Amino acid sequence: MLDLRFEDRGTRSVLSHVYREAPLLVQQALYWDEAVPGLPCVYIVSTSGCVLQGDRLHVDIEMGPGAMAHVTTQSATKVHAMDANFAAQLQTVSLAGNSYLELMPAMTIPHRRSRFYVRTDITIAPSATLLFSEIVMPGRKHHGGEMFEYDLYSATVTAARPGGGALFTEKLLVEPPRRSVRSTGVMRGFDVLANVVLLTPRKHWESVLDRIASGRSGRSVVAGASRLPHDAGLVYKVLGPESAPVRAHVRDFWSVVRDVVLGKPVPPMPLWG
Repeated sequence: MLDLRFEDRGTRSVLSHVYREAPLLVQQALYWDEAVPGLPCVYIVSTSGCVLQGDRLHVDIEMGPGAMAHVTTQSATKVHAMDANFAAQLQTVSLAGNSYLELMPAMTIPHRRSRFYVRTDITIAPSATLLFSEIVMPGRKHHGGEMFEYDLYSATVTAARPGGGALFTEKLLVEPPRRSVRSTGVMRGFDVLANVVLLTPRKHWESVLDRIASGRSGRSVVAGASRLPHDAGLVYKVLGPESAPVRAHVRDFWSVVRDVVLGKPVPPMPLWG
């Protein structure tokens, strides 16, 4: 269980409330983004180092009016092999008026025979902005060629307005034992998937849509954006052979969003990648 609340305190936003239970841990907000010095940057740490069968993880993030935050994970989410049951992570994200949240965890790596269910429920005010990304690996690709040998990966994203008006629901369900992911319309010849959701006022997402590149990048990466229902924003998807080019496309999209919404650049790429 992890419960986070961010509030605007004038000169900067702060992590005003933290409740944590093992294995999820957050220690404090850091202010290392020089372009946006008032932006608290928070790393979610798993003290177990992985996700195990039977795990039921809950993450709740609340953004107060005008608050900003960048939330990520310390490392990839590794979902270990299972001989029974499944693992689940439920995330609830709420954004009040004029708030801004970048929720960009590191990649998810489902191991052989794992079953992982993720659900993200978003409540967002019309004037707020959320950038949410997910990157899913095919498995431990360079560990004996472990490719799409997990049993199930399910990811659901829902969004609604504070008054209850539904915006959209998107569900990704991959079951390699039941259906080949190499078929057309699924992954075909690609190994890595990024799913990025941008919820923001129309004036912002229209500007972002005008500036991003879609289609094939060389021979290795394909990317494209679609409008979400009810003028809620955009969904941006990337397919590639490895994590590096896919992450680079996500970073380019993030850079455009930052510039359009905040008028600021993204921070330099860290030395550790």
